[in-house]
Amino acid sequence: MSQLPEFVSIREVGPRDGLQNEDPIPTDAKVRLLDALSRTGVKRIEAVSFVHPKAIPQMADADEVWRRATKAEDVRYSALVPNTRGAQRALAAGFTEIEVVVSASDTHNRRNVNRSTEESLDDIAELIHLLHGAGAQAEVIVATSFGCPYEGDIDPQRVAGIVDRVVRDGADRVAFGDTTGMATPRRVRELITAVCDRNAHIPVLLHFHNTRGTALANLLTALELGITEFDASVGGLGGCPYAPGASGNLATEEAVHMLHDMGIDTGIDLDALIEAAELAEELVGKKLPSGVLRAGPRTRLTPLPA
Repeated sequence: MSQLPEFVSIREVGPRDGLQNEDPIPTDAKVRLLDALSRTGVKRIEAVSFVHPKAIPQMADADEVWRRATKAEDVRYSALVPNTRGAQRALAAGFTEIEVVVSASDTHNRRNVNRSTEESLDDIAELIHLLHGAGAQAEVIVATSFGCPYEGDIDPQRVAGIVDRVVRDGADRVAFGDTTGMATPRRVRELITAVCDRNAHIPVLLHFHNTRGTALANLLTALELGITEFDASVGGLGGCPYAPGASGNLATEEAVHMLHDMGIDTGIDLDALIEAAELAEELVGKKLPSGVLRAGPRTRLTPLPA
């Protein structure tokens, strides 16, 4: 086994990716969840998405949520945008870390944003220029990187080619989305190898869904490949409105529980995180997928001796 890292950075995506696939909840509830997560020790949070309310009504109050949220000084907050209008709203709200999405699958991209992958890449090139001109960083998320509900398998070389393009266009970092949970350790290894062979310098983040129960196995494989940045969603909230069969994201508390038991630090207080997950369950009004919520005990783990 490759040497594992001492620290892993987790970006909490529950307030955006998690809630976008649930029935809309009140603005007050969203602010409560965002504030609770800001107190867990997590260093990065995807707070909102500036998307048209007809497309994702769950994010219709993004400006109000962000205005009312209590921002922690030691947390890096980011926003997802679909286009120039969304980027302008995010910049006006004060965000300096902004994410844009393109699908490796042309079919999924058309279902998601009504244009081809190549057309989206042209738009993203202009968005990167806009964001850099405003002093913001641009992260390009490649959705359906490990497989597509419409097209099936995605060639890792196609994903690597997309990374080639966005790196040339100035992307500051890239992320790979396992949109419907098709990733397996083999697919993770093949994708990361294909990308890093050509662009080893670009910061990489992985975003796993747990549809088929492989999210933690995929995380471990990525750790062995040297990846140290991951998305996760409190309670396992989430999915994708434009990907049939997509279930929730990797649960943040499950990832933290495993990493801490392996002696890998995340900076996150597991007890506080579980309390935030319990709050998320209360706010969405249903039991969430996370096994940690009901497994107990909830105290911090003492890592096993090496």
